Amino acid sequence: MWDATGKSVFKDQRTLSFDYVPEKLMHRDAQMKKLIMLFRPILDSNLAQNAVLMGSVGTGKTATSKRFCMDLKEYGEKRQKAIDWTLVNCRQRNSESSVILQVVNHFQPNFPDRGFSIAEMLRILRKDLEKRKVHLVIVLDEADVLLRKAGSDIIYKLTRFGEEKVDGREFISLILISQKNVMEMLDAASASTFKRTNTIEFGRYTYEELKDIVAQRAGLAFHDGAIGEDAVDIVAEVASEWGDARFAIEVLEKAGMLADEEGAEELSVEHVRGAKAEAYSSVTESKLSPLDKHQKLTLLAIARSSKGKAFVTTRDVEAAYRVACEERGEKARAHTAFWGLMKDLDTLGVVSAKKSGPGISGKTTVIKLLDIPAKVLEQKITQMLNDEE
Repeated sequence: MWDATGKSVFKDQRTLSFDYVPEKLMHRDAQMKKLIMLFRPILDSNLAQNAVLMGSVGTGKTATSKRFCMDLKEYGEKRQKAIDWTLVNCRQRNSESSVILQVVNHFQPNFPDRGFSIAEMLRILRKDLEKRKVHLVIVLDEADVLLRKAGSDIIYKLTRFGEEKVDGREFISLILISQKNVMEMLDAASASTFKRTNTIEFGRYTYEELKDIVAQRAGLAFHDGAIGEDAVDIVAEVASEWGDARFAIEVLEKAGMLADEEGAEELSVEHVRGAKAEAYSSVTESKLSPLDKHQKLTLLAIARSSKGKAFVTTRDVEAAYRVACEERGEKARAHTAFWGLMKDLDTLGVVSAKKSGPGISGKTTVIKLLDIPAKVLEQKITQMLNDEE
């Protein structure tokens, strides 16, 4: 029977949620300062501004955008400037109409999800903004997914939103968040509203930086004395392979939950090791379960080819893919269809596939695993394929 009376190592587990944003973000001062500099014209001159935040998974892009928007809104209130913000996850809402609908829902939560064209919804949004005399910062998280599926017309419409100005006021600014360079995905008209200098890069966290982040979250989440420095160290070390703060925070929470399951008074190194195994499993499960059989076979080929290598080429992967198909009694797809499978995996964020650069002879595509070790990925895909047969 469920018992909620037992002691817990957690003081406030909410602070380990991906949605939680600390008052102070560790090691993102430079990015925050650049955002403040870029968006100052909103406060000073009612001018819209746009920015692109670019970096790998877990490098603090979304948290920084949220902290910045929260601080901007608060600072605007002190200066009697109405500023608001909303975030749209473009992996969940990857069509033009669903994005605009969510923005309209920010002011009208009960707005119907059918029956209105995009042009009508934009007119309704304009009326809401004019009525409130508010400047809205729209954050499009994982914008590359939206751009791949819907094109860049929505960016053009939102960045040109202020052309019909009222009293010289512009109403919408944009922040695009992406693992990929979205500037290359915008058409000329849309790209013209984004300056190249408005791209802010987020590098992977170092071990020392992750240690500070883990220590900060541990202090917020756990009771005093419930986690030792050695456990903090190993969480940071586990995540430093990818410089991924999101993974570090997930491991920290799972380790606390394992400690509670055992009724332990302190979160130990062994709890961290157990949490790492669980976290790998959940990360891979969420990314891999939607894939079809040939996408999985392609990913299996990438995993096999990637062992001990920083990257592999399309030629390496296609050869391994044909072997994997033969093992499973599947007819391998032709080269063009195989290339489509590769693009699918890149779009879904499971791998990175980019044209080769300097140091690599010939023109080819370089494929990298993003956040799952090759050995772990091979085991997981093999298990999933076995379960399906």
